[in-house]
Amino acid sequence: MNKTQPLKEQFPSIGSAPNKALSQNYGGIHVRRWVDLLPSSWIPYIQLARIDPPAALCLIYFLHLFGILHAANRNRLSINAVLKLSALLLGGSFFFSNAAHAWNDLIDAPIDRQIPRTKNKPIVRGAISPRGAFVFTATQAGCILAFISPCDCNINNSNYCWYNLLPLSKATYQFSSGRAWVLFGMGNCGWKCSYWRGGALEGNTTVATSPSLSPSILLLVLSFTLWTVIYDTIYAYQDIADDTKIGVKSTAVLFRENTKSFLWFLLFLMGASLTSYGHLTEAGIGYYIIVVGGSISSLSLMISNVELRNEASCWWWFSNGFWATGLSIAVGLMVEYGLDISSL
Repeated sequence: MNKTQPLKEQFPSIGSAPNKALSQNYGGIHVRRWVDLLPSSWIPYIQLARIDPPAALCLIYFLHLFGILHAANRNRLSINAVLKLSALLLGGSFFFSNAAHAWNDLIDAPIDRQIPRTKNKPIVRGAISPRGAFVFTATQAGCILAFISPCDCNINNSNYCWYNLLPLSKATYQFSSGRAWVLFGMGNCGWKCSYWRGGALEGNTTVATSPSLSPSILLLVLSFTLWTVIYDTIYAYQDIADDTKIGVKSTAVLFRENTKSFLWFLLFLMGASLTSYGHLTEAGIGYYIIVVGGSISSLSLMISNVELRNEASCWWWFSNGFWATGLSIAVGLMVEYGLDISSL
């Protein structure tokens, strides 16, 4: 493939689909489902928060859930404590997702106006004013505290501050993908909440009250960061031609026709990290079969079958492909937790 060719010629199907169909991929036009049952004044905010489909929310919550299950295994938390923390962080994830995506769209509005897929977003088309979007962001951010505070979490607020800067860095850094690194930060928040202060839910202040960056935690965070970059790169490929034209940076733009090789490399690192995590935590055979085997096989299927030149294929694998990976990891960690508490 000739790198000097325009992206539209290298990837002829990119940008050729109808704008309405493209805009259904978090671009400001929703598929007519339950959203249409809501008052019309609510719909722009549903679109702003990317609630339909809930892929973004689920991806954020998965990382919290993994952190909770790691803490449960490490600290032998009771089932009640795990369920309580899972429910609280589900609520926190919901409002963080709303705030994060609203803030991203507020900052990205000048860029979104130039891209066919995103030019129908609520702020760009005038359905929500910049001031209204800011107020929405602030209120959603405030709601996060209502769910995080009962966890007695030791939260590093720099994760939230760092997210505020991410949309501004897209014109400078190739690896500045907002979804990739904010989810990394949220994953950090998830394991901090559950690992450092998980004992508070037991009424036991002696359990996990001291911060500890153990190698197993670092490997877990690394694994999920790599996973996030994989699916976010596929998502970014929907706009590669327009991003290249207007100067937006991303891993998709950086690697272009070498993107699949890059994704396979990330998958190899993820598999190595998950395997090392299992070794350090003395996980059983079920962990390797369900977590390592399930996640690597499902992501291999995604990388093999996604058609990067086709926006519809990129969107389908982004919005659906994460389920098998996320559930494999969650179920595998749950099995480890179940076996651990049953042996008490």
